[in-house]
Amino acid sequence: MTDLQVPEALAEPQTKVRGGWMTLLVLANIALWLGIYAPIQVLLPKQAELLDAANKVAVFSIVSAIGGVVALIANPAIGLLSDRTCSRFGRRHPWTVIGAGVSVLGFVVLAAAPNVVVMTLGWCLVQGGLNGMLAALMSALPDRVPVPQRAMVGGLVGISQMLGTVLGAVVVVVVLDMAGVPTAYLVCAVVVVLGAAAFVLRTPDAPLPAEFRPRTDIAEILRGLFTPLRHADFAWAWGCHFMINLGNALGTLYLLFFLKDAVHYEDPESGLLVMMGLYAVALVVGALVTGHFSDKSGKRKPYVYASSIVMAIAALVLVFWPNWTASLISAPLLGVGFGMYMSVALAILTQVLPEAKDRAKDLGIINIANSLPQVVATTATVGILSLLGGYAGLFTASAVATILAAVLITRVKSVN
Repeated sequence: MTDLQVPEALAEPQTKVRGGWMTLLVLANIALWLGIYAPIQVLLPKQAELLDAANKVAVFSIVSAIGGVVALIANPAIGLLSDRTCSRFGRRHPWTVIGAGVSVLGFVVLAAAPNVVVMTLGWCLVQGGLNGMLAALMSALPDRVPVPQRAMVGGLVGISQMLGTVLGAVVVVVVLDMAGVPTAYLVCAVVVVLGAAAFVLRTPDAPLPAEFRPRTDIAEILRGLFTPLRHADFAWAWGCHFMINLGNALGTLYLLFFLKDAVHYEDPESGLLVMMGLYAVALVVGALVTGHFSDKSGKRKPYVYASSIVMAIAALVLVFWPNWTASLISAPLLGVGFGMYMSVALAILTQVLPEAKDRAKDLGIINIANSLPQVVATTATVGILSLLGGYAGLFTASAVATILAAVLITRVKSVN
């Protein structure tokens, strides 16, 4: 088979993407991450407290962990299905729409949840839908963006993740004050639909000719879920991505409870907004500056080393000084470190994908390194808080995880 016979859907992209396409991708990702992190940061903890105040940490941890398990399954599964989709609308767009629709159903269930069981069901639907949408949107990078442009576009995707997180916190706190938890969930649903619709309706998605559809033998597909991890660079890059996200999760998921129970800040919800605002601004700066210089030099790994060190310092600040002033210092440090990493992460990860025909499935496996840290962090935190020195132990664990990420990335040989 010659290169001329390779369809557009499987070809390595050569033409740089334009500002309009990047804008729509960023908006879709902002909507997606708002849908994930607004509940995690504010709504789920608040709902857990409303349903069972005495066991709020345990309820939040259990609901988050079960939803995280669903995310682990949905991401590679939807990615694998999209790799095999031969719709005239393309491989990815149909799954973006389906994922958004399932998440909307989940938000409606959450809004009406009378108990923890129904709350868990709703969050599982949200996680399943949004992680399916994530698998489709992430595939846009290797599908459409040439390698020399990927750090810049990857940085914008990283920025969109944090903008979604911060805007989500702002929106739901405002809506909570005005209308309560159920309305805040419905606002999340509307934002997700708008972001998905804008990207699907206004961007191309090359269809896959049926004759190029990968084999669908079930046994082969199941084996294929683990095949990429046999590629050394892919496995080491996956491990680095997991550790960075674990460090970030340990450093951010429990900030609301940290401000309330350790810092004793008088208005923890407003305090969280201030911290997340500083975090977001620093992340944008870190991502844009790093993405520019990384694409210009072609180097990726030095920025991972730097981000790992900065994030570890941010966590250790809260270990030694658990007060409001230290929180205002730690938040932008963590943001700039995570922004530096996110600007080069997708460039690295898309360069170590084994095969073009399995891009979405392999990116789904990479996305497990986004979702699994939520499960690990939420399940481990209860033990860390009770056995390893409270929040000092939690932020120490965050620092250790980010340092381990720098160690793992040294093993990747095919990326500068």
